[in-house]
Amino acid sequence: MIETESDPVGWYCLKSQPKHEHIAAAHLRKMAGIEVFSPRLRFQRPTSRGARWFVESMFPGYLFARFHFTERYREVRSAMGISRILQFGNQFARISPSVIDALRDRTNEEQIAVVESTIKEGDRVTIVQGALRGLEAVVTQFLSGKERVRLPLDFLGREIHADVRMPAVLPIRRHPLAQ
Repeated sequence: MIETESDPVGWYCLKSQPKHEHIAAAHLRKMAGIEVFSPRLRFQRPTSRGARWFVESMFPGYLFARFHFTERYREVRSAMGISRILQFGNQFARISPSVIDALRDRTNEEQIAVVESTIKEGDRVTIVQGALRGLEAVVTQFLSGKERVRLPLDFLGREIHADVRMPAVLPIRRHPLAQ
């Protein structure tokens, strides 16, 4: 969303160098009079050793900063990790404070939104570890005291039930901003 207020202090979208959002944010935070918002996601991803937690930028390659544009444009533009201030034609991308507030409501004090990987009966999951790695199934039952779930699988045209350890399955990922 682009705002057209005459107030020179506002939120702007900044393009960072690839994989440098955190570096750009750290440098901007050291500058007086500049507020930075660089939301990140914490989520589980399958690896060869099972599910592992990762933290990545919510908007890869972008972050937001609030500053007095005419006074700080050059300083922000040349900050380490920043490649440019996003613009459309001759107009710089100014973000509504309500958009930033809505994003902040979905993150914690460290600007991280945790993508929950809780599993319940009926959820579609991917097996991420063991001999059944890569298969998808629906959780039909939790096995008490074992931290295991029961999954029906089609094996040679016959349905079998596999009991799989909880750390070896991940829910099929939903978009983190969807509710």
